[in-house]
Amino acid sequence: MGALRVFLIAGEASGDRLGAALMAGLKSLREVEFHGVAGPLMQAEGMQSLFPMEELSVMGLAEILPKYRHLKRRIEQTAQAVLAARPDVLITIDSPDFCLRVARRVRAASTIRTVHYVAPTVWAWRPGRAGKMAQVVDQVLALFPFEPPYMEAAGMRCDFVGHPVVSEPVASEAEAEGFRAAHGLGDAPLLLLLPGSRRGEVGRLMPVFTDVCARLHGDLPGLRVVIPAVAHVADMIGEATGGWPVAPLILDPRQADPAEFAADKRAAFRAADVALAASGTVSLELAASATPMVIAYDMSWLSRQIIARMLQVDTVTLVNLVSDTRAVPEFIGARCRPDLIAPAVRQVMADPQAQRAAMDLTMDRLGRGQAAPGLRAATAVLSGLADSAG
Repeated sequence: MGALRVFLIAGEASGDRLGAALMAGLKSLREVEFHGVAGPLMQAEGMQSLFPMEELSVMGLAEILPKYRHLKRRIEQTAQAVLAARPDVLITIDSPDFCLRVARRVRAASTIRTVHYVAPTVWAWRPGRAGKMAQVVDQVLALFPFEPPYMEAAGMRCDFVGHPVVSEPVASEAEAEGFRAAHGLGDAPLLLLLPGSRRGEVGRLMPVFTDVCARLHGDLPGLRVVIPAVAHVADMIGEATGGWPVAPLILDPRQADPAEFAADKRAAFRAADVALAASGTVSLELAASATPMVIAYDMSWLSRQIIARMLQVDTVTLVNLVSDTRAVPEFIGARCRPDLIAPAVRQVMADPQAQRAAMDLTMDRLGRGQAAPGLRAATAVLSGLADSAG
C-alpha cells in the first residue's frame, strides 16, 4: 500500500488548527503525502501551502467585494491543483464560501472523494445549504453530536468526531489563584468580560457591557472586571473603558508572548466567578473551564430582521444546544439590554451551581475523555475511503 495522497484546504486560523490535528491523526495511522492550502500549524505538520492561507481569511461582503476577482482566481488555481495532484481524498475545512466553490469545480471534472470538516449550521438557519452541499461533498466531519441526522438526510455520510475544545488545556485551581494574586485581585468577586473579536461586534457590545458593569458596581462595590482582548480590538476596548470608575484589567496579547498570554487567559477564565460573553464558540471554552456565564449579542437592525425570520432554534448558545437545556441565560438582538442583562449576571453569580451540570454534560457530549478529535476525524476519513472503495 503506497502513501495516501490527501489534498487539504483551510481558510482561517480555526481551520488551520483542525487541519493540523487531522494531519497528525492521519500520520499516526498511515503513510501520507499532503498537498493543499495551509496555515502555520498545518505547515508545521509537513505541508507546503499553495499560497498564503491568510489571503482567504476575509469576513463579510464589504471585505470580500474588493478582493472578489483575486479570490475567484485562487478558487480556479486551487481546483486545478487538486485535479493535477489526483489525491485519494480532498478534505475542505470550514470556510464554505471558498472551499465548496473549489469542491464544485473538482466534482465537475473528476470523481475525487470530497470530505468537508465542520458541518454548516443548518440546524440554526438556512437548512437548504445541506442539499446544495450534498451535490459536491461525499462525507462531513461534524463537531456537534446533533448534526449527523441533518447531513445524512441530505444524502451525505456524516461522522461526529468530537469538538476541538475538549483537547484544549484548561487552567488548574492553583493557576487561577496565582492569577488573582499576580493581579492583586484577592478574593474580590470577578467578572470576565468577552465582547467578541470583530470590530463591529465590539463596537456594538461595549456600550451595553459598560452599562451592565456600572449597574453591577452599584450592587457589588468590590467587583473587579477582567477583559482578555484580541490584538486588533484591544485599543477599542481600552477607549471604551477609559472612563470606568474602577479600571478593568485588560489582558493585551501585544504585551506578552503568545504562550504567556494564552496561559494568562486560561487562568482568567478559571478565576472568574461569572462571564458575560458575546455569542459564539467562547461559551464552550467557558464550559470547559467550568465558568458560569451569561450570553449577550446584538447586530444591525437589518441583520436582526433577517436572522429573526430565518432562525430555526430558540437558543443560539452552544452549551444550551449541546446539553439540551436552557441553563445559560441569553440576551440576543432587541433583548440585548443592560436592564435585563445585569440582573441575570447577579443571579448566575448568586447561584452558579445551576449551570454546572449543563456545562459538564456539554463537555461529555463533545467528546471529553474519548480519543482526540483529530484522531477521530482521521479514522472517519479512512473509514469513508474504505467504504467507498468497497
